[in-house]
Amino acid sequence: MSDSLSIRNSLLPSTIDEINRVSPSDKASEQFLRFHLFPNTNALLPIQQLTEVLTISRDQIVPIFQMPPWVMGVYNWRGEILWMVDLGHLVGLTPWHQQPMSASEYTAIVLQTRANSTTPTNVNSQMLGIVVNRVEDIEWCNTDWIQSPPSSTLTPELTPFLRGYWLKPNGEMLFVIDGKAIIAAMPKL
Repeated sequence: MSDSLSIRNSLLPSTIDEINRVSPSDKASEQFLRFHLFPNTNALLPIQQLTEVLTISRDQIVPIFQMPPWVMGVYNWRGEILWMVDLGHLVGLTPWHQQPMSASEYTAIVLQTRANSTTPTNVNSQMLGIVVNRVEDIEWCNTDWIQSPPSSTLTPELTPFLRGYWLKPNGEMLFVIDGKAIIAAMPKL
């Protein structure tokens, strides 16, 4: 298993001028939640695919047998059963149970997909909790700047969940994850 996700430097723009040459429209800006996966991977999820960020005690997730190893179990969230997924393990990084931990809590992001934007939140929607190392902040990203990396440079586990990557002007690379693809990967019960 790989402990970091990276793109070969030769595939990235070489200078800030090369990045700034792209002139995306302001209409394409979107808000993303920035989070960190162990050990050194930063990623983004579109805000419109999220419901809440939770702090959960480790003993509140009930394991369910005969599930893929990246499914941690279920959690009672607002009186509903919320499946919890180890996102790092799902995308080919170090699983939670193999990470050096001192904290007794998890940070989880509640993903939600809707049939369409006019559907009320409780009708035709699917929800899933994803456990991450930490949530950092909100980023505005011009979606025209999200690039599609070649699949040969990524872990095979990440490819189905990756919308692309965003190279910030300071040279930092952030992976843009598709929450709908993560929900679609859940085993059908």
